[in-house]
Amino acid sequence: MLQKEVAKFIGVTEDCVTLWENNRSKPMVKYYPKIIEFLGYFPFEIDISSFAGKIKYYRYINGFTQEDLARNLGINESTIFHYEKGTHKPNGRIRQILSLLLSEVDRHISINPEKSCIYT
Repeated sequence: MLQKEVAKFIGVTEDCVTLWENNRSKPMVKYYPKIIEFLGYFPFEIDISSFAGKIKYYRYINGFTQEDLARNLGINESTIFHYEKGTHKPNGRIRQILSLLLSEVDRHISINPEKSCIYT
């Protein structure tokens, strides 16, 4: 496939694809869902056996930055950072909401486990 075709599918410029291929820049998280769709698998190594890893996996498959997810949950971005590092654990209402959202991770992985590049 030509870079131009890949760029069109993902929704970026051809220059972006060139920079990514040459490791001169990294894609923004918002492009991860289209990249995952294009590749046909999840190319990131994440330990989804932990709550922290599931949060990051959820963000990646949905193209959310930590800021995006925090805003959606009505919490501070640094809180998401700490959840993903495993230094803090959500509790109460946020834990319930995240548990519901993270059930999507299990569904996503169970649909095509062979296409998920993850650590469990």
